[in-house]
Amino acid sequence: MNKGLIFDIRRFTVHDGPGIRTTVFFKGCPLSCWWCHNPESHSCYPEESLKSLNLDGKKFSLKEMIGKWMSVEEVMSELRMDRIFYTESSGGVTFSGGEPLMQSEFLLELLKECKANNLHTTLDTSGYTDRGIIENIQPYADLFLYDLKLIDDTDHIRYTGVSNKPILENLIYLISEEKQVIIRIPVIPDITNTKKNIKAIIKFLSHLVNERKSASSIKISLLPYHSIAKNKYSRFHIDNKTMHLKDLTKESLIPLKNEFEAEGFTVRIGS
Repeated sequence: MNKGLIFDIRRFTVHDGPGIRTTVFFKGCPLSCWWCHNPESHSCYPEESLKSLNLDGKKFSLKEMIGKWMSVEEVMSELRMDRIFYTESSGGVTFSGGEPLMQSEFLLELLKECKANNLHTTLDTSGYTDRGIIENIQPYADLFLYDLKLIDDTDHIRYTGVSNKPILENLIYLISEEKQVIIRIPVIPDITNTKKNIKAIIKFLSHLVNERKSASSIKISLLPYHSIAKNKYSRFHIDNKTMHLKDLTKESLIPLKNEFEAEGFTVRIGS
């Protein structure tokens, strides 16, 4: 029986696609983004961790296993319980991570089961995978939340650990297939939020929309940097390379939003 490594199933999420959703978090990621807010997703194996608790002024440490092998039916039984909320809110299921495409066979089985149960499906992805995998997956995903971080390949390798070439090529493919895609740009001070990178992103996306004759067909979400995951880095013994950065407010991203909108794109701040 095919199983996948899942590290969380979160109910009643409203930032991972339309309506009320259940988000399934896959463990394992080929990227190592400096600003990742799910560092516990990096490893492709279950990990034991110590979680600190504070109860009545006393501190306790609790051992916790991060990552559980689950069958398709085990995951689907969790998802079916929330069907009424999907129906009432035009919501559905989101597969996130980590990077779900790293477990592409398991992901494909889940997507097919969701379609058989008439559940709306969203895939939150970096797009870093082989073209053949994207081609197999795309008919069963209703919406792609697609990360676009850095256009310069050298910068992308430095800050994420991998080349952006397959990411850009797969995005071009999905747009050519007229898939519903929301491009999510993490706005990281001095890394992704530079004049050079923003100008390059606008240029790249403008080439894409020329094929579709309308910039408004490309939807963009600007994701402000936050340090909410800083405690996870120490907990999982991962070097936090952005701990010196200050959180960004939604208001601080309004000028950037205006810059994209001036080019005709549909833009929102936040997920």
